[in-house]
Amino acid sequence: MEFVPGIELARRFHAEAVRPILRRELPGLRYTAALIGYGSEVLGFDSPRSTDHNWGPRLLLFTDDGEGIPELLADHLPRMFLGYPTHFVTDEEGTRHLAPTTGRPDHGVVVAQLGDWTRGALGFDPRHPVLTDWLATPTQLFAEFTGGAVFHDDLGLETLRRNVAWYPDDVWRYVLACQWQRIGQEEAFVGRCGEAGDELGSAVVAARLVRDLMRLCLLMARRYPPYSKWLGSAFARLPAAAELTPLFTAALASTTWRERERHLGAAYERVAVLHNELGLTDPVEPRTSGYHDRPFQVIHAGRFVTPLLAGSPLRALTGAIDQFVDSTDALGDRAFTRGMMWPGDDERVHKGPGRA
Repeated sequence: MEFVPGIELARRFHAEAVRPILRRELPGLRYTAALIGYGSEVLGFDSPRSTDHNWGPRLLLFTDDGEGIPELLADHLPRMFLGYPTHFVTDEEGTRHLAPTTGRPDHGVVVAQLGDWTRGALGFDPRHPVLTDWLATPTQLFAEFTGGAVFHDDLGLETLRRNVAWYPDDVWRYVLACQWQRIGQEEAFVGRCGEAGDELGSAVVAARLVRDLMRLCLLMARRYPPYSKWLGSAFARLPAAAELTPLFTAALASTTWRERERHLGAAYERVAVLHNELGLTDPVEPRTSGYHDRPFQVIHAGRFVTPLLAGSPLRALTGAIDQFVDSTDALGDRAFTRGMMWPGDDERVHKGPGRA
């Protein structure tokens, strides 16, 4: 059977199976149908491998009064659609899997109230996002909410998605500055570890820097970086990837710190050019140079941090939540991520080190 990408499957599932039932049985119903939220298909990265769990003919159906709709759909949906079962079974871990059935399908249409669902998914009301909302929300969640597709929209989901399509300019500049700050904190360590005879440590630092540079490139391109599984896939879609991927790959494959540093240096210089092309600051010299009196070549990332922060009231250079928290469990806990931010009296000041 030919693989159908999940977004196309959902689009047709709505158009050919769900919508006809709603029009026939509930004429006049105001609703929104979409596929957003979790799932590789929402980000456009699904493949036949994805079909083994939490994938299939599925939709989010938002309406002000959804009572009885799940049962109605179970009574009328076909058991198969485009060769895929519409029935899901749930295992002990809560993972959903497609399975054939001869009875009423336990289908993949989730019926919810739009406001409740969006607040639960994001942790805030996207009608009026404030600074804490932008900084406390992992970029993966923004990617999930603004990705995917909306197939029918009586209730205004597209407006909510536009509200958080990208950071406000001042927040964007701050997040970019904090990403450069991360690079500046470790850029000399590739050489220092190697010089000390620790090639493994040098390689680990290089890998961290490559990851930070990839995230920086996505941020500069106004793309929310996804979590680690899809970071490389998302980066590969950027125009800059054609030139940077060979440099990153070579840096990671290098067996000596000097070779590693050379490839990273070329990548730094290319990313610096991308920064200058944004026009957010006066041009910054895009060449690497020596690190004080030590024999290491670095980009001196702080030179990008200072102009990006010009006029910003934000004091701490920790950044948005996933620039300083790297635990999957922590980032998935809305209460935790919001608790890590310091709103202040006017929600302008980000919680910094040593602040209660």
